[in-house]
This record gives sequence, structure tokens and C-alpha cells, in this order.
Amino acid sequence: MSRGKQLAIFTVVAALVIGVTYLWGGGNALKEGGGGNKGTVKIGYNNWAENIAVTNMWKVLLEEKGYQVQTTQTEKAPLWSGAASGSIDIMPEVWLPTTDKPFYSEYKDQLELHQTWYKGTNLGLVVPSYVKVDRIDQLNRNKGQFKRGGEPTIVGIDPGASLMRLTEKAVKEYGLDFKLLESSEPAMLSELEKAIRDQDPVLVTLWNPHWIFSKHHNLKYLKDPKNVYGEREDIYFVTRRGFKKEHPEVVKWMNQWQMDDQTLGKLMQTVEESDDPEAGAKKWIQENRKLVDGWLKE
Repeated sequence: MSRGKQLAIFTVVAALVIGVTYLWGGGNALKEGGGGNKGTVKIGYNNWAENIAVTNMWKVLLEEKGYQVQTTQTEKAPLWSGAASGSIDIMPEVWLPTTDKPFYSEYKDQLELHQTWYKGTNLGLVVPSYVKVDRIDQLNRNKGQFKRGGEPTIVGIDPGASLMRLTEKAVKEYGLDFKLLESSEPAMLSELEKAIRDQDPVLVTLWNPHWIFSKHHNLKYLKDPKNVYGEREDIYFVTRRGFKKEHPEVVKWMNQWQMDDQTLGKLMQTVEESDDPEAGAKKWIQENRKLVDGWLKE
């Protein structure tokens, strides 16, 4: 065989190998990426336990349905502005009518509000039940119990969070001689659990749904006679304007999504106990396939 014919055969074989490798590699990449060819969905969430849990749950479910899913974790204000500008497609957690009202009022013309998926939230100031304080207006005369670094302190969460804004209002309305400490949910929970271990008083900002109430049954909300924190609320999901028209099936599935204290609490617990939130969400989905299939029905 001439050198020219050998070169021609080699070129054809190489081309076939490259082509097969491309197709094989592309197929594996698609599978490993956990998505398909239905497009990309961008979900934005903040660092709250239930928001982390449901975001990873929907990431897994949408990837099962053939979508590529990108998730972005940030604070509340950038989430709302991102959804309004179109850089975020879905915000799975919006508390109304009180907590997220300022954000919703500002951006509602650029967003689409959809169905509730959880009804009857609560939020406010929380202490362990062994603390002999039951109302917010009793705090000042018991402030010596709650000192951190020599100063009576409310252990808060992320600066800019709606709960922090309401707590700033509560400090003013009740004339509390307390420092509101900005931190994060993990830092606040660490302070709370350490205090419970040591049976020390502690005052934190908290909300439910939250897995911490399942882990520690000795927590109580302080009564709020001035109703600063408002009535019990519902949780909705929001999409950027135009998303429903582009992806009606996604909105339909999410409109059929319903959770209660038991189902959401177990999801949060499973995610919290997992080294990887997405792996925890997958495990919970496997254990609750009948429930999630009901949301995803056509």
C-alpha cells in the first residue's frame, strides 16, 4: 500500500474516532451536568434553611425534566433586583403580606407572583422555654440575662434581611435597650445551640418553617402585643416577567407544589444532615417520589 493511501485511511479513521469521541463525550457531559436541552433556568435564593432546601429540590426536579439549572445564593435585596432585571428567573421564597412587602411593592411591575406553596409562617424574637420572659415588652427589665460582650444583645441574621428590618422596627417601637447583632443564619444557630447546651439565656431572631424547631422543642416566640412582626404569612414563588410565557410547564409544576410543616421539615432536616445540599434533596425526593410526582403531573 502506498504512503498516500495509508495517510488517507489514517485521516478517515482519525475523523471517525474524533466524531465518536465527541458524541460519546457530549452525551456523558449532558448526563453528568444533570440537565437537558430544554434551556437554562436560573434560581436565586438566600441563606435560609428552607430556601436552600427547596432550591436544591427544584434544581434536581427540573434537571430530571431536561433543564439546565443554575443557582445563585445572595442576600434579599440583590435577589429582588436580579429577578426584576431578568438575571434571575425564579425566586422560590417570597413571604407575604408583611415580610417581603417592601421589596414586592418596589418591583411587582417587573415580576410575576404565583401560587402559595406553604401556608401559615411565623417570625419574631425567640428564646428557649427555660428563659422566664414571655413578651417583648418584658425584655428591658430582664436585659441583664441577655448580655453578649457586656451589652444586652439580640442575635440576628444577615444584614438587609426582612426579618432584621422588622426587628430594627421592634427595637424602636418597644424602646429596647438592646444591640441588634448582624450575623448570619449559621452564626445565629450556633449561638442558640451553644446557649441551649449550657442552659444559658439567649435572644435570637427566628422564623418557621425551620428545622431548628424540630430539633429543639423547647423554643418559644415572645408575644408581640404591638404586632410589629405582623400576622402569620404564606410563602409564594416569583418569576421574572416573561418567564411563564417561555416556560409554562415549569410554572405549572411549581403552582402544583404544596408543602406543610411535616414535609418541609423533613426535607430541611435531610438537607441539613447531608454533606451536600443537592445530595440531600435527591435523597428526600427518592423517599417522597409519590408526592413530587403529583406536583409534576401534566
